[in-house]
Amino acid sequence: MTLSTLPTITEFMDLSWEQIEPFFVELAGRPLDAGSVQGWLADWSRLSELVDETYSRLYFATTQDTTDDAAEARFHAFLEGVFPKAQASDQALKQKLLASGLEPDGFEIPLRNMRAEAALFREANLPLQTAQSKVTSRLNRVFGAQTIDWDGSEMTVLQSEVLLLDPDRAVRERAWRLASDRQLADRDAVNALWVQYMDLRKQIARNAGFDSFRDYRWQQLLRFSYTPDDCTTFHNAIEEVVVPAATRIYERKRALLGVETLRPWDVEVDPTASAPIVPYKDVAELEDKGQAIFDRVDPALGAYFATMRRDGLLDLDNRKGKGPGAYSTSFEASKRPIIFMNAVGSRADIRTLLHEAGHAFHAFEAWAQPLYHQRMVPMEFAEVASMSMELLAAPYLPASEGGFFAPEDAARDRIAHLEKIVKFWPYMAVVDAYQHWVYENVDAARDPEQCDATWSALWDRFMPGIDFSGLEADKANGWHRKRHIHRSPFYYVEYGMAQLGAVLVWKNALRDQADAVRQYRHALSLAGTVDLPDLYRAAGVRFAFDAAALREAVDLLEGTLDDLYAQV
Repeated sequence: MTLSTLPTITEFMDLSWEQIEPFFVELAGRPLDAGSVQGWLADWSRLSELVDETYSRLYFATTQDTTDDAAEARFHAFLEGVFPKAQASDQALKQKLLASGLEPDGFEIPLRNMRAEAALFREANLPLQTAQSKVTSRLNRVFGAQTIDWDGSEMTVLQSEVLLLDPDRAVRERAWRLASDRQLADRDAVNALWVQYMDLRKQIARNAGFDSFRDYRWQQLLRFSYTPDDCTTFHNAIEEVVVPAATRIYERKRALLGVETLRPWDVEVDPTASAPIVPYKDVAELEDKGQAIFDRVDPALGAYFATMRRDGLLDLDNRKGKGPGAYSTSFEASKRPIIFMNAVGSRADIRTLLHEAGHAFHAFEAWAQPLYHQRMVPMEFAEVASMSMELLAAPYLPASEGGFFAPEDAARDRIAHLEKIVKFWPYMAVVDAYQHWVYENVDAARDPEQCDATWSALWDRFMPGIDFSGLEADKANGWHRKRHIHRSPFYYVEYGMAQLGAVLVWKNALRDQADAVRQYRHALSLAGTVDLPDLYRAAGVRFAFDAAALREAVDLLEGTLDDLYAQV
């Protein structure tokens, strides 16, 4: 086998395991020494790209239409018949490289990661991981089917979020209650899937020799630069520095709205506006103006987005049956990213597009690294790529700069964005602290009622500005609505750390936008070839999650918000 004899991605996706296995067997049997290692790594890299892209394309198809039984069946067939065997064969190649004692240039971080992954690997866990993926597919179906009736028209729960921007409080409350009731109607279904997740994860950790799934997951996520105790430090710093700032934001909104208390349906509405901002009329306009913004941020980034548009790699509109949320993933063999989201006509869609484009741009930049394993970016920095793009693009959001907003609306949108950053850290602390409780108390966490109680207590600790009186069941159900908790355990604190890094990148951009963008792109291009703190340093900031760093960020955010409120 050589690069020239491997099939194309289109051919590879139709192969059975019996047809794929010989490629792994040939690599496993090939002599490996200093003279052959580069060619061996190149062939292994290409094979890994083909497996990775097959997984990504098949998963992508299931989220495009959660009612597509054929797409789900094809994905499940791959999960059962190919993917676990490919993982096992890939593990043998990792062991072969590690046993050789070779340390190719630029491969220090991948080798460190492989050692951790090799220590974690158990063949007995492969079917359990496949089972987890199937649970996730079933969960996606539950969420994808959630709709409400709004004055005779069917709306997805996601689409109904636009109604929370309506100046009429009665409209907001009715929409919020309908959506929450619809989500509560699926409690039994989600709880049953939750128990399946918990049992699978407990067994996966035990098979790998861990008493705690948290310890297993820490190593699986390759978290070498911080510990669970550091997360607790982060939670406490957020409680000290950010919760008071978020409470001030909620109080200002309450006063501007002229209401006695701020209810959950009041959180998103703009109290300075008589009507919601309608930033674009359709997805075509969202794409066009997004293109203009990226061109202004950096011509190379604009060219990347143009490539995605040309190649049909944007699935932006919301529709019934489409999977929830938003993500960007890479088609590694094709060297193309895709963006999946659920645009419903709100200004939040613009932020989502900027965010997911940041991930896509990261993929484009990371392909400067020649080998698949050099492009495995730590999530704590992957989110810096996306969140920084939201802030770096901000100067170009006004219509006068090619973007979406009239001058006053631009200030209002900026207020919403910066307030959301401050409000996010306490919410992130709820999600992360909840997950630590879950996997420190796995038996208790099998009981959804105990999960409800823990979530509610954490909400009261970190989110005191929102009045849920009389809505205790809705508040307790909040952990159902955060998909990461179910599908990607412990993948959330990264957002909090990265948001802090992104604000500090923005602080640099306020001094010199061009230089900040230059450092940003350089850091993206390093991909997975340097350690996490070094990636932050390359972007011009420090990797931090302490009270001092949070205070620096919050002071900047609150000062800017005061200036913006003077403009509306």
